[in-house]
Amino acid sequence: MTTGTPVRSGTVAFGTHVIGALGIDWATVDSTVLLPTPIAPGARKRRTWTVCVDSWRVPLGMHVETREVSVRWE
Repeated sequence: MTTGTPVRSGTVAFGTHVIGALGIDWATVDSTVLLPTPIAPGARKRRTWTVCVDSWRVPLGMHVETREVSVRWE
């Protein structure tokens, strides 16, 4: 049995990078989504999120990579 307080709210923040053809990091686009709450103490939740970047930010020959992910909860 796990004791504790459930997670009642929180956010997941993503840092998505626009990478050029030569590997140069041209820009970072930050986005945030809400956590799927409540989460019971000791429970695990696996989620997949789609991160959207405007097409004009990713010219031909470039690609995007989400390199940073952080979570805040209460």
